[in-house]
Amino acid sequence: MAITSYPFDSQSVTETQFSQLFREFADSGVAASALANAFQVSADGTAMSVKVQPGFAIVRGHAVLSTAVETLKIAAAGTSTRYDRVILRLDPAVNSITLAVLQGAAGGSAPALTQTDTGIYELPLATVTVGANITAITSAAVSGDRRFVGQSVGAWVTSTRPASPRLGKLGLNYDTNTWEFWNGTAWTPLVASVSWSSLTGKPATFPPSSHAHQWSDITNAPTSLPPAAHKHPWGDITGTPSTYPPATHSHSWSAISDKPSTFPPSSHSHGSYLESGDTIAWSNGTKRAHSSSVSGSGTYYAVWVNGSGQFCRNTSSRRYKQNVRDISISSEAVLSLRPRLYDRRPDEGGGDYARDEFGLIAEEVAETLPEIVTYDEEGRIDALRYDLLGVALLPVVQDQDRRIKALEAKIEELACAS
Repeated sequence: MAITSYPFDSQSVTETQFSQLFREFADSGVAASALANAFQVSADGTAMSVKVQPGFAIVRGHAVLSTAVETLKIAAAGTSTRYDRVILRLDPAVNSITLAVLQGAAGGSAPALTQTDTGIYELPLATVTVGANITAITSAAVSGDRRFVGQSVGAWVTSTRPASPRLGKLGLNYDTNTWEFWNGTAWTPLVASVSWSSLTGKPATFPPSSHAHQWSDITNAPTSLPPAAHKHPWGDITGTPSTYPPATHSHSWSAISDKPSTFPPSSHSHGSYLESGDTIAWSNGTKRAHSSSVSGSGTYYAVWVNGSGQFCRNTSSRRYKQNVRDISISSEAVLSLRPRLYDRRPDEGGGDYARDEFGLIAEEVAETLPEIVTYDEEGRIDALRYDLLGVALLPVVQDQDRRIKALEAKIEELACAS
C-alpha cells in the first residue's frame, strides 16, 4: 500500500514512525529556556573533566531526561591543541540517548557530528579546547553549542542554528538579539535593520514648535545669572566705603623712599657648636683670651674637622677611651725630625699664598714617626697631628731627665770618692 497513516487504536506503530512524527513537533535540542542551565557544560577546573547539568532534551523525536550532574572525563592533553565535543548521542540500535565526548585530532578542528535519519544522531552541547600539555580544563576552554526547543518558535545563537531548516523557520538569535527566518538560502532578519543614513527624504533640521519649559524642568541651569555689561552713576551707589585699603601688591626696593641705611639685627643666638661651613667670628666669642674663666656650657674645647667637613671637639678624659696601653717611641725618631722653611702653594682660585712658613714635612715625618701622620681618602699622606708632637716629645724629655739624674749621681759619687 502506498499510503501509511498512524497512530490509531489497535495499530502497531514502530519506533521509526514515532520518531518521524515527534520530530515534526519539535526540532532536536534542549527543552528549556535558551538562558537556562539544562544540559549546560562547565569546566571542572581542577582536573581533565567537565560537568553536565541535569536537563530534558528531544533528539530526533526521542526524549532524554537527566536528573543529576554528570561528570565526563576529557582525554589527556598532547603536545598540540585539539578540540573535543560534548554531545548527546542517540543510538536506536541500543535504544538509548547518552552523554559522550568526541575527541578531536591534535592540531585539527572540532570533529564532525554524525547525524543520520535512522541511525546514530549526535546533538552538540559544547566544544572543549584542550590546550597543549594542560592538566585541567578551565572555564575559558568551554564554549556552549546547545540548541533549544520547547517554544512555538526556535531560539539559538549563531553557531547553533537548526542544521536543516525548512523555508520560513523562525527563531530568536540571542547572540544578535534579533528575530530571523530561513529564506531558503540564508538566515534573514525578520525586521530589516534601518540606519539613519539609509533613510531617504528626511528633513535636514527639526525646528521646535512653540513651547515653554518650567525652570525646575531645566537641567544644568546656572546657580546665578551674572548681569550683562552695564554702568551706574556713582551717586546711585549706596553703602560705598569711605576709604579703600590697597589690594595685595609689591614694590621694588629702588622705589621705596626714606628706607634706613642699616638694619640692626634682632635678638638671636648661635648654637653651642660650629657646623660645616660656619665662619668663626669675633661675635661668637672664639677670640676670647685663653685665660678667660669659663664654666658649664661655656667650657673651651680643642676642635677637629673630620673628613666630611664636620666640627667635633677633642676630648681626653679616660671615660672616652678604652684599651689604654703604653707606647714605645724612639728618642732618635723624634730628634731626627727636621724643621723646614717653605712657601705655601696658591689655592685653586689662584689667590695669595703664604710665604716663609716653617714646620715639618709629613712625608719626612712618616719615615721616622708615622704615628702623627694622617692620610686622605685616597690613602695619600696629607697632614700632621701637631697636637700629638708634644706627646711624642715626652718620652724624649723623660729619657733625658733620667740620663741627667744618672750623670748628676755619678758626678756626686766621684766627688765623694776624691
